[in-house]
Amino acid sequence: MTLHDPSFVGGEEPWDNSSLDLERRYRLGSEVTSLSLSRSSSSEKNDPLDNLNLNFRLTSSMSMYPDRDNPWRMLAVSSTDSFSMNLTDFRDNALLKLQVGGPFTGGMIDLTNQDYILIQVEQTEQLGQRRRRTQQVIHNWTIPLHGERSDQILLTKTFEIDPIVITIQAFLQDNEVVPLSMTHQSLYVSVETQVAIAGIILAGVYVLIIFEIVHRTLAAMLGSLASLAALAIIGDRPSLVTVVEWIDYETLALLFGMMVLVAIFSETGFFDYCAVKAYQLSRGRVWPMIIILCLIAAILSAFLDNVTTMMLFTPVTIRLCEVLNLDPRHVLIAEVIFTNIGGAATAVGDPPNVIIVSNQDLRKEGIDFASFTGYMFLGICLVLFTSFPFLRMLYWNKKLYNKESIEIVELKHEILVWRQTAQRINPASREETAVKCLLMQKVLNLESLLRKMMKTFQRQISQEDKNWEQNIQELQKKHRITDKVLLVKCVSVLGVVIFMFFLNSFVPSIHLDLGWIAILGALWLLVLADIQDFEIILHRVEWATLLFFAGLFVLMEALAQLQLIDYIGEQTALLIKVMPEDQRLAIAIILVMWVSALASSLIDNIPFTATMIPVLINLSQDADVNLPVKPLIFALAMGACLGGNGTLIGASANVVCAGIAEQHGYGFSFMEFFRLGFPMMIMTCMIAMCYLLATHIGLGWNM
Repeated sequence: MTLHDPSFVGGEEPWDNSSLDLERRYRLGSEVTSLSLSRSSSSEKNDPLDNLNLNFRLTSSMSMYPDRDNPWRMLAVSSTDSFSMNLTDFRDNALLKLQVGGPFTGGMIDLTNQDYILIQVEQTEQLGQRRRRTQQVIHNWTIPLHGERSDQILLTKTFEIDPIVITIQAFLQDNEVVPLSMTHQSLYVSVETQVAIAGIILAGVYVLIIFEIVHRTLAAMLGSLASLAALAIIGDRPSLVTVVEWIDYETLALLFGMMVLVAIFSETGFFDYCAVKAYQLSRGRVWPMIIILCLIAAILSAFLDNVTTMMLFTPVTIRLCEVLNLDPRHVLIAEVIFTNIGGAATAVGDPPNVIIVSNQDLRKEGIDFASFTGYMFLGICLVLFTSFPFLRMLYWNKKLYNKESIEIVELKHEILVWRQTAQRINPASREETAVKCLLMQKVLNLESLLRKMMKTFQRQISQEDKNWEQNIQELQKKHRITDKVLLVKCVSVLGVVIFMFFLNSFVPSIHLDLGWIAILGALWLLVLADIQDFEIILHRVEWATLLFFAGLFVLMEALAQLQLIDYIGEQTALLIKVMPEDQRLAIAIILVMWVSALASSLIDNIPFTATMIPVLINLSQDADVNLPVKPLIFALAMGACLGGNGTLIGASANVVCAGIAEQHGYGFSFMEFFRLGFPMMIMTCMIAMCYLLATHIGLGWNM
């Protein structure tokens, strides 16, 4: 059925696909062409701009979001049929946000042998009342089409003009019809104002987390709410369906599934057993043990997800530190730092690397799985082995041992656990109130016992255990495997899950996400373990961490909608362009490296990497810049992965480790992580920068 709208303009003369002048005017990118046309000449009938074929096929017009004033328009274009619409009431608005859905594909296009859609936004401005000429500005947006016309992708672009006419034309090899959907929104503030609002919101969230005004989960939820309110104020109000789609459910499913697996695994006593074996292997020496743990965590993170690695390592580390009377906080921070470093070594170790090797345009430039992994592995090995001495320097004056005896430390931890258990009980009935009172009474009794022990205890700093051989037998009796049958089941299921993680990374034909693998493994283990009291397992799940990630996903996507990430990428590209040509490559590597590192320590590195890749590709293809793309992409990967160590919320593994440690009574704050993580981030980025400059500037590894 064909519908007609009075706002659509029609014409009779078709566009000529073979015209060289037309291809020059519709070249790639968001090129802006300014033409000075007289009023008399612009009204002539033979002007190609006025005689474009504006016929169209509109299959339907419907509102997908009833709360919006501008519904989605369903249309179809071909090589001979185009679409055009006027926006006569748009002059008072600052920006036009145009969203188009269709069978698009990512990357750049070749005008000679690939089909594409051209969207033209045209504006005519009066230069002055006394002048006879008008200024005509044309913005071109070229979108490549998918070869099979199957994938429906939604793309968005913002135009900083007062548009008059929007025209859509298809340039195809054959005479077929391409279905599209389109909507537009009027935004009331400029890009700079949106970026300023996003920066204020992000700074406010960090203030809440740094000074621990509220819990980090509540801070993320408040930040996401503030960002959604900002979007609504500027005129870009997302629907509830859109906001829910911003949440990365694969990550949440991976977290939930691994939390259930680890919760059941901890019932077997396996973590206590591993702690005693690690104590025996280290022969009572602390730093060899810490280096071994960090090295194993880094190696595993190169092939497994960082979150999975920390979920398996954190309980073992906590039990090990309790056996050695160590403070687990510093050891956990060191482990998660090396986990993030090791994750950058391969193409599957960190999500930014996966995004890079999955990009089709970068594969055409020679950045595939093997070449990317080989280059990154060499650089990260250099970073890794130079990080151990620096870590030892950072911990030089830190007392890893607890200042009290192990009996006092265990009693303090027992009081904390009993208090947290009592606080989790909601006294909805008389019996629950009685249980909570009993728990609080036990806490009071333990605190009284602690005061007596402190009075009789002569405080002295514990030294390394010189009699570790004599204590091994006693520790093995106290910390042993409690359920061997359940252990076999847990090891079998976890082995299959980890094997599927590896298989999913190296065999792309397996269409099973990491989240689904973790969920299916958790369900399988729940069935095999025959868990009767399911609520005990649910209490082990870090719901606050899951809510934090959900709020963080909404916050980061809303900040991206406020042009923050795009603005960072555009300003980085502009800085590179103004540099001298003989120093441009070195400055570009340094700039991309540090901008990526600092940005990834403040915002999520996944959307930042996805935004920066097309910016760097366009920059390398700019004839005026003349830069190879490989050094820029490797600098982006190094900065995005290593920058996660800068702050507590810079990487997912940091937050997961902090959540599990908090559940065990050893939570660490934002500033505790920052004091160790940020200097490590600066040092590792310096080593990575030197590696990039030596290989690309000194040795010329650019092709």
